[in-house]
Amino acid sequence: MTVREILKMGDPRLLRVAEPVREFGGAELDALIVDMFDTMHAANGAGLAAPQIGVNLQLVIYGFKQNARYPDAPQVPETVLINPVLTPLSQRQESAFEGCLSVPGLRGSVPRWTDLHYEGVDQFGNAISRDVDGFHARVVQHEVDHLNGILYPMRITDFTQFGYTEVMFPELDPDDDD
Repeated sequence: MTVREILKMGDPRLLRVAEPVREFGGAELDALIVDMFDTMHAANGAGLAAPQIGVNLQLVIYGFKQNARYPDAPQVPETVLINPVLTPLSQRQESAFEGCLSVPGLRGSVPRWTDLHYEGVDQFGNAISRDVDGFHARVVQHEVDHLNGILYPMRITDFTQFGYTEVMFPELDPDDDD
């Protein structure tokens, strides 16, 4: 198991636009994906983007059956999504609280599209095309934002809804970094 260091907000590498993945099915990509899942699981994350561990590629992983950081969230299938393209399926947006492994200890209310179509490929180059809604749509948008150098605080529209997790959500595990 290899747990990588997660970059924190303020590191300029988190603000880059990631490069497309061009080679699929190789040992290097497979090892990176294993490391990303190990890192995400060790941090109790719902998802992780390659730029968060300093790898400037359009690669995100996400998914869980149950997550301590989002105890009321429905499960999201574990997915490897490469070179993603997102298309909102409606104009409807909803605000909800998010955290981020690169912004530990904080949460903020972020508006996101409620219904989303996403496309991309898996680690073998096989096409992925899904229509999703709710928390699944939110997780995908959050992770893909990382590929464009966007951290969730950049999307907050009401800063009265942004603060420390331990203050705003004391019922969540205080030892659980966001």
